[in-house]
Order: sequence, then structure tokens, then C-alpha cells
Amino acid sequence: MTEARRGPALARFLFAVYVLLIVYATLYPLADWRDPGVPLFGFIAAPWPRYVTAFDLATNFFGYVPYGLLCVLVTDTRFKGAAAISFAIATGAVLSLSLETAQNFLPARIASNLDVIANVAGVAAGGLAGAWFAPSLLGGGPLQRLRAGALAPGAQADLGLTLLGLWLFAQLNPATLLFGTGDLRDLVTGPAGERHGAELFVSIEAAITAANLVAVALLASAGVRPGAPVQRLLLALLAVALIVRTLAFMILMHAEHVLVWLTPGAQLGLAAGVALSLAALRLPRAARLVLAAVLLMAATVLVNLAPPNPYLAETLKVWEQGHFLNFNGLTRLVSAVWPFAALGYLVYLASARLREPLR
Repeated sequence: MTEARRGPALARFLFAVYVLLIVYATLYPLADWRDPGVPLFGFIAAPWPRYVTAFDLATNFFGYVPYGLLCVLVTDTRFKGAAAISFAIATGAVLSLSLETAQNFLPARIASNLDVIANVAGVAAGGLAGAWFAPSLLGGGPLQRLRAGALAPGAQADLGLTLLGLWLFAQLNPATLLFGTGDLRDLVTGPAGERHGAELFVSIEAAITAANLVAVALLASAGVRPGAPVQRLLLALLAVALIVRTLAFMILMHAEHVLVWLTPGAQLGLAAGVALSLAALRLPRAARLVLAAVLLMAATVLVNLAPPNPYLAETLKVWEQGHFLNFNGLTRLVSAVWPFAALGYLVYLASARLREPLR
């Protein structure tokens, strides 16, 4: 696969994932579907909504900007310039209209013509940005050269990069343990059970943090180009994850709770996880894939058996989700399904390795 084609491969993965995220966020909480008893497309010609906030308009606008950008990048090999932007606007309008129409069936959501306009405007802005940055992203520009120098060629590395992006996105949920993805209790059986002593929780959180950190490091290393500074790249990934975590608490919580996620268990888990990751990176590639899968499964089981977090219990009482309700539902979904997607990716890498001819 040529350098020119690898960029669109990554864009296709990101585009597909982002469309799914838009669908889920728009229709969340996906409950109590019913017949609206009104014309499905009546909202298009309805008067402007009586109550409109700048936050809602900004959310609808910026939520569709990545759609426009990624759509232009995906179609770069077929359309250029105005044609690519027009295609993005047309498909974005169809997606927005379809989802707004589906909201008629959800009592918790309100279909709005103003939302559609804001969405399409976001697509147009994203499309313009995509057309502007396409040469840098796809045509051998700085970002493309950075990707080529750090990651192995082919769609396998692009898919791994997409999974790492989703892992970073999952860190935006303040209700989860540090790196503790895969908690299915809220989605399946309800909240966790009775509380236990803080001493027990410190050990459990440290194990969860360390195991997930090592698993993510090994997964990421599978896509790194031979000879690239893998340790520095993974330390940079860890730094970005911690910054994202801090920003999540800064935005969603009160200012005094910005570092409440850095519990004693998280600190121990970070220290152990970094040390174990640096040692595990020396293993052969096949052993790294197996170890990553085992750690992911063990950490996911432990997350679902862990008692409630005694350090965050009081802090979460001041968590007023408000405008962020749909966003928090989205981060919770991504956090819940991420380890299973990552496990499937590891199995895919291992099977591809087995299919390679012997040399």
C-alpha cells in the first residue's frame, strides 16, 4: 500500500467510528421508543424553537465539524475541492435529517430544524478545513511524514491508531477508574454493590490501572515501525492520556476536584504500569500480543468486580451532567466496549501473523 493510500485508510476508520458516535449521541438514551403521533417531517417547517441556548447551537455545530473534515479526507481520492465539500454537505444533511426524524420517536429528545441547520453548517466548516488540510494529511505533508516515521505501513497500524484514539476518548468519563475500561454494570445490571474499605480499593485500583496501562502499551507497540523510539512514543501517549483525564475533571467537575482522579491506587498503578510496560516492550511481538490480551481480560474482569470508588463517591455527588448528559453517555459506552474491541484487534493481529509465510 502506498503512502498516499494509507492516509485515507486511517480516515475511513475514523469516519466510520465517528458516524456511529454521532448516531449514539443523537439518539441517547435510546429508551422508551413510541409513536410520535405527529408528521415525521413536520419539524422541518415548524417555527424556530422558543428556547435556544448558545451551548446547544455550538454543540450541534462543532459536533459535525469532524464529520465534514473526515468525509472530505475519505473522498480525497475521488473528489477534490468543491466537489468533496459538496459531497460532505449532502451526506451530512441526510444523516442529520435522518437522526432528527428518529428523535420524534424518543420522548426525551426533540426534533429541531435549527439543529439540522447548525449540523449542516458544522459539516460545511469541517469540509472546508478538510480541503485545506488535505495536502498536509494525505499528500506527504508533515503529519503524513510523522505517521510514516513512527508507525508501520498498512491498515493494521491505522486501525490500532483508531483504537488508541477511542481509548483516549474513554478517559473523558469521570465516573470510571483510571484506565479502567470495560465496566458493563451500568449498561447491564445496574450500579456496583456495597462499599468496602479504602485499603482494599487501593490495591484493586492499582492492579486495574497497571494492567490496563501495560496492555495499552503493548497494543500500541504492535503498530510501531521497527527502529522507531517506541518508549518515547508510549510515554508521550501516557502523557496525553493524563492530560485528557485532567481536562475532563476540569470541565465536568468543580475546579477543586481537578486532580481527584489521582488517588493513591492510581498513583501506585501508574508507577507499576510504567515500569512493567518498559520491561514488557522487550518481549517478542507474539508474546506482547498474548500478554496484552491476557491483561485486558483480567483487568476487565477486575473492573466489573471492583467495589464502588470511595475516593470519588462524594465528588460524583456534585457532578451535574446537565448539557453533558449525552456526551457522558457516549464516553461511558466507548469505555464499556473498548477492551472488547481491543481484544478483537489483538486476535486479528495474531491471526494475521500466523497467516504470514515462513521465511
